[in-house]
Amino acid sequence: MNLDELSPPERRLWDAFPSGEPVDLSSPDTTLNDPGSADRWGPERVVRAEVLVALLAGAVDPEPGQVAAVRLSGARVTGSLNLGHADVSVPLALTACAFDEAPHLYWANMSSVHMMRCRLPGLIASGTRVDGHLWLEGSSISGGLWLDGAHITGILNMSGVHLSNPGGDALLADRLTVDANVYCDQGFTANGEVRLPGARVGGQLIFRGARLHNPSGVALYASRLDIAANGFCDGGFTAEGEVRLRGARVGGYLSFVGAKLKHAGHTALNADDLTVETDIYCSDGFTADGAVSFAGARVTGQLSLRGARLRHEPGTALSLQRVQAEELLLRPAEPITGVADLSYARLNLLRDDAATWPSRLQLDGLVYENLEPALTARERLAWLRRDTDGYQPQPYERLAQTYRSLGLDADGRSILLAKARDRRSTQGIPRKTVGWFQDILVGYGYRPFRAASWLIGLLAFGTIVFSLHKPSVLDDGHHPHFNAFFYTLDLLLPIGSLGQEVEFAPKGVYQWIANLLVAAGLVLGLTVAAGATRALSRE
Repeated sequence: MNLDELSPPERRLWDAFPSGEPVDLSSPDTTLNDPGSADRWGPERVVRAEVLVALLAGAVDPEPGQVAAVRLSGARVTGSLNLGHADVSVPLALTACAFDEAPHLYWANMSSVHMMRCRLPGLIASGTRVDGHLWLEGSSISGGLWLDGAHITGILNMSGVHLSNPGGDALLADRLTVDANVYCDQGFTANGEVRLPGARVGGQLIFRGARLHNPSGVALYASRLDIAANGFCDGGFTAEGEVRLRGARVGGYLSFVGAKLKHAGHTALNADDLTVETDIYCSDGFTADGAVSFAGARVTGQLSLRGARLRHEPGTALSLQRVQAEELLLRPAEPITGVADLSYARLNLLRDDAATWPSRLQLDGLVYENLEPALTARERLAWLRRDTDGYQPQPYERLAQTYRSLGLDADGRSILLAKARDRRSTQGIPRKTVGWFQDILVGYGYRPFRAASWLIGLLAFGTIVFSLHKPSVLDDGHHPHFNAFFYTLDLLLPIGSLGQEVEFAPKGVYQWIANLLVAAGLVLGLTVAAGATRALSRE
């Protein structure tokens, strides 16, 4: 480069480079220091991009004992800052600068890069490796920020960054690798899609207070994202458009506390097959206008929906299909508008609140070890009967087993009796008729005391009948003593003999009565025996 062609501000930068001295071209008039007003800056603040390229590419040797660097503030950079495939060993630090054209850093090897409070019509850093931090704090970037395939060994700081590319990619960071934290907070906004599929973050991913806007599509596309520590989408986080975390992994906890997601009529949060090593908090004011899905997710700790508000009237508002979690805290601020699908989820503890149960549930295949609160069988039956699929046997069996494990055997039997009654409503007329008799007589076997009451009643009935109408003796040469009570009891007992039934034979209608007592005794006696066996086995 011909040094005679350098303008005064360029010459200042050239001379300051070997020792890394900062060059500040800001105006004394502070109203002109906003990069948004760069069109009004005079030639005393203009630096050609080719000068920056020459310095960064090694046109000037560092001063011995000093760290060379480009440190420039308040400049308007004209032309194309093209460092594609370059090896840059010195830091680049630009503050409050305005670019006429998008810088190109694709596949470059850079030292630390700071572009703070700058205005850029785009930034292309695909495949770039930054040995240090990429610091974009407070900058405004239109036309898209491309970091796909990039590798940053330090921090990626996008705090307060404003990205704008409506209808396109505001941030394209597919397969991005950041060894430390990623900050998208302190007023970070994006108008357009924010893409992080397959990205890897070695520290924390912080979207605290961020505002994402892409209402016609995906606001945050982060499928297969891998976060080594915690993920924060809280502190006033809002997203218009889908937030997609399908297949992502979080090594710590994931917070959506107080977040507001909006994608009405569509999916607001897709976290299917998500893996979180501790807890997920969609709580304390979390709001979703659109479906929320954690289908197939695995949560080592708690999945909390305490104080949440979920709305998706057309269909499933909350999908927890096949979720595996230590604890599900399903206590929203108000009943979920839409279906809550818990089918085939596996939970150790399910904590809910009858006051905020969804009006529509899907519970088939749901497995849990404990319920809090346990509630009575009658109250929990109201919960089961909210299932939109109608009668399914497994939810009843699971609930009964849970009550039995808690020592609440009567509640467990009540659930199984309700299961038999609800199943009857799905059967044809012949089976319904048999079911009615089973219910009235023995409570489908879950009311053994009812069977005992019938036995006592039949015993009294038979004693009266056969006292008035003594049956004939089978052997005329034998004259046994007849006792109507023990004869009736002998008929009713399904096993054993008291010596009365084999000696006497009623005739006519009384033979039918005796046969009825034998059949009733067989059914009712076995029912009582089964109930006694269950009681003894529990002891």
